[in-house]
Parts: sequence; C-alpha cells; structure tokens
Amino acid sequence: MHTTIDLRSDTVTRPSEGMRQAMRDAEVGDAVYAEDPTINRLERTVAKLLGKEAAIFVATGTMANTLGIRLHADPGDEVIAEATCHPVMFEAGGSAVFSSVIFKTVAAPRGILEPALVQPVLHDPVYYRPTQKALLIENTHNRGGGSVYTVDGITNLCKLAHERSLKVHMDGARLWNACIAGKASPAQYARDVDTVSVCFSKGLGAPVGSVLAGSVADIDRAWHYRHMLGGSWRQAGVLAAAALYALANNFKRLSEDHANAARLAQGIRSRLGLDVVNRVETNMVFFNHPEAGRLVAALAERNVLVAEAAPGVIRCVTHLDVDREDIDRALDAMAEAA
Repeated sequence: MHTTIDLRSDTVTRPSEGMRQAMRDAEVGDAVYAEDPTINRLERTVAKLLGKEAAIFVATGTMANTLGIRLHADPGDEVIAEATCHPVMFEAGGSAVFSSVIFKTVAAPRGILEPALVQPVLHDPVYYRPTQKALLIENTHNRGGGSVYTVDGITNLCKLAHERSLKVHMDGARLWNACIAGKASPAQYARDVDTVSVCFSKGLGAPVGSVLAGSVADIDRAWHYRHMLGGSWRQAGVLAAAALYALANNFKRLSEDHANAARLAQGIRSRLGLDVVNRVETNMVFFNHPEAGRLVAALAERNVLVAEAAPGVIRCVTHLDVDREDIDRALDAMAEAA
C-alpha cells in the first residue's frame, strides 16, 4: 500500500531495487562517439523488437516524435495527424519551430484514424498548396482514452499513405500497452510504418528515455538532428540500463495495469454513479464530474492525485506504482469526496 496514490500519469516515481541495481552496474562509455555499450545494446534490442534496421536513444518521447517528423517533412510541408494527438496537443509546438511543418488535423472517434477519414484531406501536388509529406499515428491514443489500433488498421493506413508517397511515423509512447491489449507484437504493429517512437518512462517504469527506430539512413540523419536539439549525451548507459531492465521485467505485467484500470472504471460507475466516457482498453480511465476541479482538490487532500483533462473530465492512469489495493483506496476516497 502506498501513502500517496498518483493516478495523474503512468510515470513511476519509485524505481524498483532491481532497476536501481541495473543502473548502478551499467557499463558506460562516450555515447557521442557511439561508445556507450549499454546504449548500443538498448538500441540494437529495440530495433530488433520493432523489426527495424536501427534505433537511437533519446531523452523523451517528445524529442523522438520531433525527430521522426523532421526526418519526413521539410519546412512548409504538411503532416496529416489526428486532431488531438500528442504532437499537436502536448509538444509545445516543437515541430512547428524545429521543422516548420504544418499539421493538417483530422478528427477521429477515439483518436483512431481510418483511411476513409484521411482520404478526403489528401490532395495532389500543386504549387499553391503545401506539399503533403507524412502521416502521423498515435498508438495507444492518449486523448482517445488509451485507445488501441488494430494491426490491420495501421496496415491499411500505411498502404494509403505509401500509395500517395507519404511517410508514416507512429508515436508509440504507449505501444507496449497496445501490444498487450491488441495481442500483437511490437514488430507486427511497427511493420508498415517508416519510423516509430517508444517510451520507457511511461508504463514500463524507467526514469528517463525513449527510442526512435527506422531505417539505417533515417537513424543516421536522426543523430544529426538529435545533436541540434542538445540531445547528445555522454555516459547515459545508466539510463539505458534502466530501459533494458524495464523491457525485460515490466512489459508483460502491463496487463495488471489494464485490469486495475477496468476495476477503477467499474467502481466509478457502480459506487459513484458517474459516467466513464472512454472505452477502457488499456490503462486510462476518463470520467465526467460536474465539479471536476473541486474533486481533484478534494482527492489531493486525501492523498489521491488525479488530473482534470478537460473541463468536467477527470483522467486517471494506472501504472507500476499502483496496485489493486491502491485502486480500492482511491475508490474509497472518491466516494467520500465526490
């Protein structure tokens, strides 16, 4: 049982002793010269896991997405993306600044794009319109409530994009959750996309780090752009060791987070009589409350931390730091405060 139950995000504040030991024991070198053996091992491991030729270790998922978009689009080019995806909503306009791209947004139920939604915004090259260069997919989709693409759904989107000479980048910060819920491997999900980012500091519980994977040519270019962003780190193998430990020990257990989210959602419906507004497929629960701000504050006083995702909507995210007993404690606090 934990004193404070933090349901604001799936980041972990208490790394396990096993992870801390892996970090202490990490063999390190100068990553700027590609001489950190632990980083090199992580990049090879993740590239193979995703079925890609190469990978690059970066500080954050936002940096990985920024690099992926820069690889596929030049200044003034257009990137097609779901209207509430992470690069549009939560990356501080980084791709507009770093790549000077334009986002062509498409609203999609649960954040899940389909060819029928993308097709109408495609246009043939013409001098008076921006050149369309890339399609962006987020899997799982945060604002969609942790919604999951099917492998076939991604294949169909990639087929349409590639027929129109568009590259495809997948924001897979929570791809691990999609794999568990969708019963598919990372390589199956990443098979048809050109680049894919994955995060280790979400449900996997590492303190820092993401990877961008793709072709050798793309990752070679990504080294250059990463350096522009100040992302060339030195003995960062201590962080790569945490990511490797997380992959080996915390990937398959994500099903526990999904079960805890389902338990939380059921309790919110049955005990609080409130509407859960998302389809709880993974580790996220969104629910309505007419006084969401007051409830967030009241829960904080009871050592339960949640986030107001939108006016009148509260988001809860389950993760490695939250067990079944914590879910029941959180529900008790909600029943008392609501």
